[in-house]
Amino acid sequence: MMKGVQFVVDEEGRRRAVLIDLDKNGELWEDFCDGALAREREREPRESLEAVKKRLQRRKSRRRG
Repeated sequence: MMKGVQFVVDEEGRRRAVLIDLDKNGELWEDFCDGALAREREREPRESLEAVKKRLQRRKSRRRG
């Protein structure tokens, strides 16, 4: 088992939660959060790179004006 990671188990011994020592495994927590956020945003509408570039260029030109 990984150092700094402990599982909380129920009466039947099934893993139900995990405790992560953030001093030892902070990057593990960051990876978990990144993955959870990506899954949460899976169904959000997509925008093409070209559309983003155009929107940013319009915003930039408005600031100059």
